[in-house]
Amino acid sequence: MSTGQPPTSDRKPTSAPPTPPRPTPYLFPALDPLTGLPHPPPLPFTAPWHYELRFPCDPRGPGVARVTLRAVLDAHGLAQLTDRAELLASELATNSVRHTRGPASVRLQWLHPVLRVSVWDMSTDLPSMPGMSPRATGTHAEGGRGLLILDAVADRWGGCPMGEGAGGPGGKTIWFELNLPVPPSPPSPTAPALAA
Repeated sequence: MSTGQPPTSDRKPTSAPPTPPRPTPYLFPALDPLTGLPHPPPLPFTAPWHYELRFPCDPRGPGVARVTLRAVLDAHGLAQLTDRAELLASELATNSVRHTRGPASVRLQWLHPVLRVSVWDMSTDLPSMPGMSPRATGTHAEGGRGLLILDAVADRWGGCPMGEGAGGPGGKTIWFELNLPVPPSPPSPTAPALAA
């Protein structure tokens, strides 16, 4: 007897419609565990930012400052400035720990295309500023070359005393700036070619 239906062995099983693939969780913004709201997106490359690290007068402070500086610059896509910034910040932070008795801080400030790194400490003694004659250093001296390195590696640098009062605890700040190298622009397609 024929029912008009194919035999049961020929029927396709009916099932629920296929579920779409689950999206990869890392493609969505992370949610704040306390509020359940999405975290803000990362800052654009050209947006200004600053970070500051304060550390005690401890010989480990400059190393912590170096690691922090490297992490911040790598996170913001500024790896091409890292080696120079790390060298100079390390030099200034080491001087702060070696020559003062109080805390110090390192501040990183990005104003595209310039990175400014400032090191503050409790000492009011300012070094010779750019354009002044640095103190003479003996050929075999173990120290005294920091300002020469600063002058050779930084694009600009300087310092200023910090008055004690409402603006801060006194001391001084030495800063340096590094410019992000700008790649040469490609030649304009409408520019005439030079004749040989």
